[in-house]
Amino acid sequence: MKKLFALLLALCMIFALVACNTTPGTETEAPKTEGNNPAEEVSITLWTYPIGGWGNADTIKAMTDKFEAANPGIKVTVELLDYTNGDDQVNTAIEGKKAPDLIMEGPERLVANWGAKGYMVDLADLWDETDKAEVNPSVTAACFNAAGACYEYPVCMTAHCMAINLDAFKAAGADQYLDLENHTWTTDGFVNAVKALKAAGYENVAAIYCSGQGGDQGTRAIINNLYSGTFTNPEHTAYTADSEQNIKALELLKSLDGINFDASINGGEEINLFRQGVLQMAFCWNIGAQNNVDAGNEPGKTNNGEEIVCMAFPTDDGKAELCGGIWGFGIFDNGDAAKIEAAKKFIKYMGDGEGTAEAVKASTYFAVRDTAEGIDLTNIYADNPVMTEYTKLMPMLGDYYQVVPGWAEARTAWWNMLQQIGSGTDVQAAVSEFVATANAAAGK
Repeated sequence: MKKLFALLLALCMIFALVACNTTPGTETEAPKTEGNNPAEEVSITLWTYPIGGWGNADTIKAMTDKFEAANPGIKVTVELLDYTNGDDQVNTAIEGKKAPDLIMEGPERLVANWGAKGYMVDLADLWDETDKAEVNPSVTAACFNAAGACYEYPVCMTAHCMAINLDAFKAAGADQYLDLENHTWTTDGFVNAVKALKAAGYENVAAIYCSGQGGDQGTRAIINNLYSGTFTNPEHTAYTADSEQNIKALELLKSLDGINFDASINGGEEINLFRQGVLQMAFCWNIGAQNNVDAGNEPGKTNNGEEIVCMAFPTDDGKAELCGGIWGFGIFDNGDAAKIEAAKKFIKYMGDGEGTAEAVKASTYFAVRDTAEGIDLTNIYADNPVMTEYTKLMPMLGDYYQVVPGWAEARTAWWNMLQQIGSGTDVQAAVSEFVATANAAAGK
């Protein structure tokens, strides 16, 4: 009996010990190991401006689906922005502490605006020595601030240019002023072409559009290139648009019969008028516009089937400097380390990894680098003659100055200045007022 009692007591003690070391609800689960413990899912949000196919929900989903398949445990939700009220949406989200995790746009927003205000995560740790050697130097410089912080990891770029209606030029005998092989021309050739087109009966040869900031890179570029002027100093700390060269360029444009300072249109509306044959030149142009077929036209043709040729802006010294467009990703610092880490994985996948070629092609622009983790990006447009021809303009990329402090205020002051000149204000006075306003916004 005593032995039986002792045995029962021992069994009870064993059962009690097991019970004390068992978590309720897990008695039948297999022991968890590092290999079979699924990672907790992280959801991140991406907001993107309409950068080619990055403004199309289906195109983006095809790419994010592949990213998610390659990175189990990360889910990406996307919201599309536009350039009409996108900035307001982002600023409102920031103020409400509901900023997206990821955003896609250019350095003028990510670096000079939100980054400068302390809202962005420093991405300098995503750059290794290969990245620094591979990425276009002017692109790299635009993505870092003076203190060495990086607020944008670049993916694609383009050179903004102008365009001419070659059929109209030929009809007016103005094609003699074009170097069609290299897509270049001189300031004198530009002046003679405007005069020839006007004499041939084309009333509206070109427009200095200025109803707002849309496409303002085109008006800056035509003015800066005509006599080799500059828009800012090399350090990107002050505005220099009141130089003698720029004053001379503005006075030339104001004097040319056939070129109108038009306060009723912006860059997008100028493009529409050019496609319709109302204007014979467009200052707001790039490869996206060259490939556009929204009106049922062929790529590189007007709505009436006339041939469009991309051109560098005319120069007095034969060295055109084109404004660049740079697009990539930044991360808002929302204080969640897991989301930041997931967002960095997304950036590397799209900007320097398996998804880079598709990400670049979706943008309809050009890669900022030749390879991404060994993947060749130089031939992704080998089967596209329009893109291949456009690459002749890419080496003409000039200084990316759109990261000067006070950039948003300067853009508004710029089109206000053009409106003043168009309405008869003295050029020197109007430009001096612009520079004073812009430099005040820059803290100068």
